[in-house]
Amino acid sequence: MKEVTVKELKEMRDASKDFQLVDVREPNEFEFANIGGELIPLGTVPQNVDKFSKDKQVVVHCRSGKRSGDAITYLEKNHGFDNLYNLVGGILAWSDEIDPEVPKY
Repeated sequence: MKEVTVKELKEMRDASKDFQLVDVREPNEFEFANIGGELIPLGTVPQNVDKFSKDKQVVVHCRSGKRSGDAITYLEKNHGFDNLYNLVGGILAWSDEIDPEVPKY
């Protein structure tokens, strides 16, 4: 599975790179803390495959990296995606390394 670190994600944002950021956490988690991704909860990924871009890099994240990894595995295995990247450490790593204003839970 391909990965990006939170530092790499910040660099991508700072450079205005064209990519999609998808958050696969639950709506209550998203409301508590988010980093601007498009919310597609893990349980709804099979019904929302068409919301994942196949034309550009897609960074998928969750709280720590497990659920986003599960989403990527599903999409690669069942739908042939090859442009998905898991955010290492998820939103917890973002809070630790990039923006401590993002609350941890």
